[in-house]
Parts: sequence; structure tokens; C-alpha cells
Amino acid sequence: MPEGDTIFRAARALTKALTGKTVTRFETALALLQRVHDDTPITGRTVEKVEARGKWLLIYLSGDLVLLTHMMMNGSWHIYRTGERWWRPRRDMRLILGVDGFDAVAFNVPVAEFHTARSLARHTVLPKLGPDVLDASFTPQTGLERLKARAASHPEDEIAVVLLNQQVMAGLGNVYKSEVCFTAQVHPFRRMSTLTDEEMLHLADHAQRYMQANVQEGTSGSIVTYTGPRRTTRRIDREERLWVYGRAGEPCRRCGTTILSRKQGTQARPTYWCPNCQPWKGSGAAPEGWALLRRSRKSSC
Repeated sequence: MPEGDTIFRAARALTKALTGKTVTRFETALALLQRVHDDTPITGRTVEKVEARGKWLLIYLSGDLVLLTHMMMNGSWHIYRTGERWWRPRRDMRLILGVDGFDAVAFNVPVAEFHTARSLARHTVLPKLGPDVLDASFTPQTGLERLKARAASHPEDEIAVVLLNQQVMAGLGNVYKSEVCFTAQVHPFRRMSTLTDEEMLHLADHAQRYMQANVQEGTSGSIVTYTGPRRTTRRIDREERLWVYGRAGEPCRRCGTTILSRKQGTQARPTYWCPNCQPWKGSGAAPEGWALLRRSRKSSC
């Protein structure tokens, strides 16, 4: 599931493989991209830079042309040596950018568009993105200010929904949403109006630290396109890499309480939490499962 860390690593790898080189091969299964190539060929252009903005990836080509892609749930960029066998079937290919020595192949990419600087500035999403959690200029204080502003303008928003809002902070996805709430000991269904500045600062701090930990680069300087499953627990065992995400019905790694899950937000994305480590605070009814925990505690006393 591509989140900001996945796109950051892809942009870094594509930078090493493509930047400064001339495009010698362009193929696409997408009619709109092919039309641009027919009118103003992509081959012969130079790859000037590759950039990640949250979950968006931008490849800047000479002649004022930008390839914009979004992976959504299942898309991915692969880099192959010229002539190397692909790991995915050709039917999944959406586009190929080839340069001397390498082919960058986008598989199952649902959003792929060519833009000029002018059309990019008018894009419906990019100009509205919040600060990228992986940007060098991002700090926990930056995140705190963004969360405070959202709490002031939308006090009834639930915190886990806000963490997914790319206009607040860009890059976090469904996995980090649940993991960050857990380690910050914040119930994911709490309203923004109930959060303290300290809690919001912890959320932003944990978000940055986890994202940064999952984009660390080795010292070899080679092109790395995959670093293994995303981790937040620092445990070596592959099956113990996350605190709560995807673990509904299993015991909490800290206290042993059963992890709960419920769909949340207009997109009905699953949210995971420990009702003991992340206590409910604020007015209104607690989410389903909290009352059951309280009753089970009373019956065991």
C-alpha cells in the first residue's frame, strides 16, 4: 500500500537512475499520454529532476513537461537494467521511461498525466497539499500548527481522519494513521476539539520519526527500490513489524488487550487501536468496543 515513504523511496531511486539522462525509450498503454508523445515526443528530452510530494511523484522533463503520477492502492514504479526481465507481467505496464542503462516502468498506475508548469499550478490537488512529512523543512512544530489550525476550523473531525487529510499534512496513509495514534496514546476516534497541544505535537513527532525511519538509505549508494515491509516496532521478526495495523482480534504488544478495528471516515478505511493503551476522552459516546472492554474489566474484578 503506497504511502509517502514508498513514494519518497521511489523518487530517490528514479533520481539516481534517470536524472541528467536523455529519454531514449517511451512506451505507454494510456491513450492520453500517447497523444502527447505523438504531438511532442518524449524521447530526446532530458530528465531534469524527480520529486515526491506526499503521495504524488513528479518527473520533470526538459521542454516544460512534467509527468505526474499517483499510485493510489496498487500502483508501483520499478527500475530495471536495460534488457532485464520484469517482475510483473506486461499487461500491468502503464508506461516506460527508458534512458541509457535503465528502464523505469510504472505498473498499474491509476493516475498518470503530463503537465506544463502552468497546468500543474492549476491542478486540483497539488497546490492544496499540506507540508510533506518527509520534507527536509518539516518539523513536529510544523505538524502541531497544522493540526491546531484544523482543530480550530473543524473541531468535530476525528483525529485519524485528519491524519489522512493530505491538505493538513501530506504523506501519511492508512497504516501510519493507526500506528501513530497508538504510539502517541491517542484514541483514533477522538474529536479534534478534545486534543491537547501536547498530544498533537506527539502525533506530528511520531509521524515524522516513523516515516523517516522507513526511508533510511544504506551506505552503498546503489539504487534501492525496495527495503522490505514497513516497520514501526523496530522488531526483526517480519510478523511483529507493526503495533496495531492489521491486527484486529490479536493481543496488544504492550498490554495484551485485544486490538479493535472499525471502518472510519467517508472512505470507510479500517482503523485499528488498543482500547486500553489509547483511552477514550471527550464528550459523546465512545466507539463500539470501548463499552465491552469496560464491562469485561468489571466482571474480572
